[in-house]
Amino acid sequence: MKSEDDKLLRKIIHIDMDAFYASVEQRDFPEYRGKALVVGGPPEGRGVVATASYEARKFGVKSAMTSRKAQQLCPHAIFVYPRFAAYKEASQKIREIFRRYTDLIEPLSLDEAYLDVTEDKLGIGSAIAIAQEIRQAIKDELQLTASAGISINKFIAKIASDMNKPDGLTFIGPSKIEKFVERLPVEKFFGVGKVTAEKMKRQGLHTGLDLKQLGEQRMVQLFGKTGKFFYHIVRGIDNRPVQPHQDIKSISAEDTFSYDLDKGEELSEWLDKIARSAYKRLQNHQVFGRTLTLKIKFGDFKQITRSTSLATPILELEQVLEIAKSLLEQVDFAGKKVRLIGVGFSNFGEARTKNNATGYQTSLFDL
Repeated sequence: MKSEDDKLLRKIIHIDMDAFYASVEQRDFPEYRGKALVVGGPPEGRGVVATASYEARKFGVKSAMTSRKAQQLCPHAIFVYPRFAAYKEASQKIREIFRRYTDLIEPLSLDEAYLDVTEDKLGIGSAIAIAQEIRQAIKDELQLTASAGISINKFIAKIASDMNKPDGLTFIGPSKIEKFVERLPVEKFFGVGKVTAEKMKRQGLHTGLDLKQLGEQRMVQLFGKTGKFFYHIVRGIDNRPVQPHQDIKSISAEDTFSYDLDKGEELSEWLDKIARSAYKRLQNHQVFGRTLTLKIKFGDFKQITRSTSLATPILELEQVLEIAKSLLEQVDFAGKKVRLIGVGFSNFGEARTKNNATGYQTSLFDL
């Protein structure tokens, strides 16, 4: 007879495509294969790296880095503009493969998703076998590679999927979780951004084991509501379910000016203010997005948008401001004045989670 603890164990797979945008480009254009490829804006302007091939990553090129910096690190890199229609098509086909095994699918972005296969459609029973079949199907049918992490909850599965990239599979079973989490650097923990990681290290907290020495009350004193989340997660406890249906599709802030603005310092100041307001709304909703969109309405009421989608979540305010300014630089004002500016976020991930079964909330932003 199964114990209550056994009944609570889930079989969770986290699938993460390998350098997705770049891999699609290398698949579709043979001349890019085996070469350092950067998907994003050109280095001559204020472009941002959406993702980079593994050949470019060897030189330190990362998502959200400016394209100019990427070129400095990897002078021979090839830069290409994103083709989001191609990535979306590939993503839909990947989801179709997922649905052969389960309907409990929580997409985090075009290239990443959680699957709950506690009860799989084909009656395979083994999460490891299912993950192997999914990865093989993606390789055979789409000529792309994916890495998989498998465990009893979302937190561990997500970290596991990153351990043997690219084209890897990692299983972390219940008996291994405690030691695994104790060895984790604090920056690997879900919800720990750059600011929080630095704060932890100033407190002498460098690993999961260090965090584990603190009581729940002390964690809350140091990190607010997020402290409760850290207290549980450092013990390998994460009861967040895989959520196939999400509510929030986008979050934005915009302002219509009392008079039309010329392109210049005043417009940049307003952009900064509106981007900060949109970022604050993200904090209030406890979500983060991978896509940032700039909306411009001119004095003649013509409206345009410019967007950037990254392979990783946009977490830091400085990153938001840099991307927003980069998008503004791409706008051809042609003597026109601006009536309205808006900044929006979409392509959200797991941070939508609200109060979960243990009664704590995740806070994904460093305030």
